[in-house]
Amino acid sequence: MELILLQKVVNLGGLGDKVRVKPGYGRNYLIPYGKAVPATAANLAAFEARRAEYEAKARALLAGAEGRKAQLDGVVVTIAANASPEGKLYGSVTQRDIAEALAAAGHAAEKSEVVLANPIRMLGEYEVVLHLHADIDATIKLVVKAEA
Repeated sequence: MELILLQKVVNLGGLGDKVRVKPGYGRNYLIPYGKAVPATAANLAAFEARRAEYEAKARALLAGAEGRKAQLDGVVVTIAANASPEGKLYGSVTQRDIAEALAAAGHAAEKSEVVLANPIRMLGEYEVVLHLHADIDATIKLVVKAEA
């Protein structure tokens, strides 16, 4: 399936690139989320007519992400969780918990922006990456402490 990308997609291409992807990826992810359109002659002409608009939107998104990165880099977020005396959590700290803690601290973050390979199950300090844009990642410090 050939598509025209309407924004930069990690490991695939940039704005305006004509790419070939598997049909399921294009049909189920790229097209519904507005990241690409089918590479037909009509869509190609429409894209070229609106290229400046798409580029301006991409620059605005990049600038917004850079501003958020400046605000978020070095932020320390503390989450209190129920834990055993050995330091093992009775539950876990997930992306949702981290996004909610950031929101409570006054920093806007979506659950989908938090990159966490596995849920956190021990007390301690962790470096957590926030994927703000295809090119921009911010790092915050997460402190998981026991509830009093």
